[in-house]
Parts: sequence; C-alpha cells; structure tokens
Amino acid sequence: MLIKKHSTHQIMKKRHPRTLSSGANNTVIALSEIEAGKIFSGDTRSDIGSEAEKMKFANQINDLIVKFIRIDELNEEAEMLVMERIYPMDFRAYEYEKRELWLDVLEDDLLSLHKAGFVHRDLCRPSDKIGQPFDNILLTSHGFRLIDVGISALQTQVGNKLFERFITQEIKELEEFKNFVLSR
Repeated sequence: MLIKKHSTHQIMKKRHPRTLSSGANNTVIALSEIEAGKIFSGDTRSDIGSEAEKMKFANQINDLIVKFIRIDELNEEAEMLVMERIYPMDFRAYEYEKRELWLDVLEDDLLSLHKAGFVHRDLCRPSDKIGQPFDNILLTSHGFRLIDVGISALQTQVGNKLFERFITQEIKELEEFKNFVLSR
C-alpha cells in the first residue's frame, strides 16, 4: 500500500484564509472580531440546517452553547453557519476557587439544557480522534461555553430511551472534565 505524505507547507496551503480550527468534516474561520463561520461543503452540506436548529434551540434555554447568528451561502458548493466568535482563555491562569465556581455554573447550565430536551453529546472527544479531549469546552470571560453541536441531540428527535443514555454518558464526561480542570 502506498501512503502519500504531505509536507507541512502542502497542508497549510489547503487552509482557508483566517482559519480558526479544522475538524474532521468542517473548518471554522474568523469573519470579524465578533463572528465566526463554520463551512459546510460536499457531503456535510445537509448537516447545516440540523446544526443551526439545535443551536437555536439551546440558545433559547441559556448561554452555554455558542450563539447562532445566521446561515450564509458561500458559493454553489458551500454554505456557512455564522455564529458568535469565542475567545478562549486558559483556565490554569485562575485560582481553583474560580474554576470550581465556573464548573458549578457549567453543570447547572448543562442540566438546564438536559431538562429542556437538549444533549450536547461531544464534551469529550473520543481517544481515536485528533485533538485534545475537551476541545469543545472553552473558558471565556463569561465562564465555560460549548462549541460544535454537530452530533448533539434533541429529545423530540431521538426519543426518551436514547436521550437518557446520551445524558448518562454526558454526565460521565462532565465529571471527567471537572477532574481535568481541577487537577492542573
């Protein structure tokens, strides 16, 4: 089997201008100081409406999930989900007491989303995926926030049994995140 290796320069050339991050399926770019856009192209284009609806649903409950702004068409092959731009901070720069407070608020907000019928489902990245384990949880000047609701679920769409299973897993991931934050 032939494996083609790409130089760092080749990989960098494929990036969009103003790239903030790239995942397995999408790239997020900076649009302005207050807006970021998640690009949906090819096979992922059908996912944009679902992700937008889940963001809007969660945004009505509290401020934990990044704010949905609009959907834009980039060209005939791509659309963009426009959302608020988040500026992450390093939690290690803050005292444990502040971290504990932020974690309590995160838990309260997450439980409120669960009660309303929303589960994020991606607090902790699977170990076989590229990236840091908790890439979707960002500390901001307003506390912890969640990004990337691509695989999130609404209770009305998945039913009670599956929804409860997702919540059980998410609570385990939240406990892992708390231990991660408080052990550093």
